[in-house]
Amino acid sequence: MSNLQWPELIIFTILFALVTVLGFMASRWQRGSTLDHLDEWGLGGRKFGSWITWFLLGGDLYTAYTFVAVPALVFSAGALGLYALPYTIVVYPIVLLPALRMWSVSRVRGYVTPADFVRGRFGSPILALLVAITGIVATMPYIALQLVGLEAVLRTMGINGSGIVGHLPLLVAFIILAFYTYQSGLRAPALIAFVKDILIYLVILVAIIYLPSKLGGWSHIFDTAVAKFDKTPSKADGILLTANNQLQYATLALGSALALFLYPHSLTSVLASRGRSVIKRNMVALPAYSLVLGLLALLGYVAITAGVKPLTNAATGSADGNTIVPVLFENQFASWFAGIAFAAIGIGALVPAAIMSIAAANLWTRNIYKEYLRKNATPQEEAKQAKLASLVVKLGAVAVIILIDPQFSIDLQLIGGVLILQTLPAVALALYTRWFHRWGLIAGWVVGIGWGLIMLYGIPNPANGKLHFGGSALSLGNLSLFGWHPFAGSPVQIYVGFVALIGNLVVAAIVTVIARKMKVFNGTDDTEPEDYHADEHDKDLRPIGVH
Repeated sequence: MSNLQWPELIIFTILFALVTVLGFMASRWQRGSTLDHLDEWGLGGRKFGSWITWFLLGGDLYTAYTFVAVPALVFSAGALGLYALPYTIVVYPIVLLPALRMWSVSRVRGYVTPADFVRGRFGSPILALLVAITGIVATMPYIALQLVGLEAVLRTMGINGSGIVGHLPLLVAFIILAFYTYQSGLRAPALIAFVKDILIYLVILVAIIYLPSKLGGWSHIFDTAVAKFDKTPSKADGILLTANNQLQYATLALGSALALFLYPHSLTSVLASRGRSVIKRNMVALPAYSLVLGLLALLGYVAITAGVKPLTNAATGSADGNTIVPVLFENQFASWFAGIAFAAIGIGALVPAAIMSIAAANLWTRNIYKEYLRKNATPQEEAKQAKLASLVVKLGAVAVIILIDPQFSIDLQLIGGVLILQTLPAVALALYTRWFHRWGLIAGWVVGIGWGLIMLYGIPNPANGKLHFGGSALSLGNLSLFGWHPFAGSPVQIYVGFVALIGNLVVAAIVTVIARKMKVFNGTDDTEPEDYHADEHDKDLRPIGVH
């Protein structure tokens, strides 16, 4: 680590110290009577307004990994990496109405997690447990990926050791994060998100204007990208999609949009909002982030023109593709501005990691600890348990990065996206109908999870020599239904999660019909139709901070 970039490192450290102070100060910001309640610690008192929610949701959904991985994917694969654009555009109209209904019923019934809702809707602790476990498992690698983005920045600044010393700054950063999240709860990332988003917008707007003018304009940039992809043996990359990956692109975008608000951290930000009008305004405003994401993705092509080469990870000896954007900034900007850019990405790791750890801790506390280990836990005991769980989650994510190849956490996140999509029938569809039988939903979940993992296991990645879990694109020719290949020989690819969800829904429907014919009890629905339309000023709302 003798080649430390001191100007960048100093600026990065100053801005990191600033958000650390904000994180600790957040415990006094808009504070209720106590933080020893999940309504206050885990949901910020359920009173965030439009601006806070906009920054919180933006910080929640547009993560550090997004800001390094999307342009890196465009750099290596071209047009396929732009799937993030349509999915972040269509997601908001798709989730607007379900998000409103989830907020209303959760506000009336005091639900803190999506599994709380499932428990109340179907009277099934088993189904709620499956939803909770799925949420925790899918969230853990997502937190680890924030560390991947943060490490890419640290590596570019010269902190690229091969042992524990190389990971020490990362460990220190997340210990600090753990402490101020423990103290301030959801208020900490909500307050820090203001700083993060201002820095991100500043960096991206400067980059997208300055870099093309410096490198010969957009026409030259696209021509350079075409020339690069024409020289590669792969027929799947390029600045245009091919006949074989168009279906994958569409199903990946739609599947990702459907999955995004099933993640517990996304719903945590929604439930922390003050009312339905806040959510409506945010669903209109959040596509502004998609514009920034599109501009950011194009930096992958800019990096090709600039001749960027990814840095080698000293711990693994392999090239780290996630350093593409940091290296581009390092080479093309003055040191002081590169330091600001690196701080924006680094802080962009802290905000979502904090929200994700809080969401996972809420699931553990409400749907595992309280349901199965301590049914009579007081609100104070719940809050303490959630705080401790959030520490364990963060340290577990750090351990993943330190102990295993970071590429494995990327593969885990790939699996996590397929898994969380399988909770759609029990969570999203249940907001509108209780037609599905709870045993049908359980059976559908088992089939969706199992089939999805089987398909993922069978996908190789020739680029890195992996025989299993090498991607999420399945060739239709390899799609098997009990040994029958309905599309035998077809090279057209499709997103695994989408296929698994179809299987999930079919099985859930079949088992539901059978269970209804046999008159199997479908549990007790604790909710009422009017619960799904309640708003912040309704007189019958449950008081915040009261069970």
